[in-house]
Amino acid sequence: MNEVLLRSLTPSVLGILVRRGADFAAAEDAVQDAVVEAVRVWPDDPPRDAKGWLVTVAWRRFLDATRAETARRRREDLVDEEPAPGPAPASDDTLQLYFLCAHPKLTPSSAVALTLRAVGGLTTRQIARAYLVPEATMAQRISRAKRTVSDVRFDQPGDVATVLRVLYLVFNEGYSGDVDLAAEAIRLTRQLAAAIDHPEVAGLLALMLLHHARRAARTAPDGSLVPLAEQDRARWDTSAIAEGVTILQVALARDRLGEFQAQAAIAALHADAPTAEETDWVQIVEWYDELVGLTDSPIVRLNRAVAVGEADGPRAGLAALAVLEDSLPRYTAVAAYLHERDGDLKTAARLYAEAALKAPNLAERDHLTRQAARLNARRSR
Repeated sequence: MNEVLLRSLTPSVLGILVRRGADFAAAEDAVQDAVVEAVRVWPDDPPRDAKGWLVTVAWRRFLDATRAETARRRREDLVDEEPAPGPAPASDDTLQLYFLCAHPKLTPSSAVALTLRAVGGLTTRQIARAYLVPEATMAQRISRAKRTVSDVRFDQPGDVATVLRVLYLVFNEGYSGDVDLAAEAIRLTRQLAAAIDHPEVAGLLALMLLHHARRAARTAPDGSLVPLAEQDRARWDTSAIAEGVTILQVALARDRLGEFQAQAAIAALHADAPTAEETDWVQIVEWYDELVGLTDSPIVRLNRAVAVGEADGPRAGLAALAVLEDSLPRYTAVAAYLHERDGDLKTAARLYAEAALKAPNLAERDHLTRQAARLNARRSR
């Protein structure tokens, strides 16, 4: 059973049900039921037309749910609209669904969460981690969002900013999380950039391309993480870097700076350095200052502390770190790195071990554990 295929087909199937008259919440439930059925059936009996199979099963599940709550006349109308067996429409409704989920009745945070769950294919736990909230809180937020839009028609699509936020979070989850959604996020952002002349859309596309260009070098053959400073830069995709830089330069020339353009500028400075030692950390700090002004994000301030430590020395980085909450994700790992740079190997080893216990995934946990072991070995010589 091809999980990637299922994920790629889900948005289009959802779009077909919505266009045929299903309200979004019921359609999303029906599609999820169809996916579960596919996981059970396909390994032994794969369909010739996977999309058509999902549309048929999802529509029948929707009808089953509708029959329990609607009048006979409405049930008969829906039965008449059941799609005939055979190939389903080839149109790609994914990007349209991203806009439809950003409904005016929803707050931006709820719209993002709903889209990630219903269209992006992320789990509630993954979305909660992206938002830095407990999983139970996110589950309630998604449930409220579904109830809010369950009785409205999607004729008032949401704004670009919310769609960009969704695409950004999907890319980040695909780039470093449990499921590979990065290529899909890039594809959809390309579509959006072709349809809308907006500097932040271009900025997001540039950011994705610049990060994705380094992907092959991020892990060793054994699957372990390779820090940016230690990556083999010959493995970076130079064509993707060149495209990302070109797109970014055109966007910045319009003098309408946004957070995605600022992030892309930082990524471009990393990509432009022939070696880690030649990285222009002073300019990176300046871009982080711009980004702090645009977002006032604690995560941005955390990343800025690392850049300050590189530009002005580890003591300056630790001072920038000291004003932040130590509950921030990866705070302890950053503290460990800066203490190591400052020569305090004992404190750094202890903090690396603590950070490993808080790591969001196995690869990061193993990397931090190895860092702690490396410093302990150095201290014991």
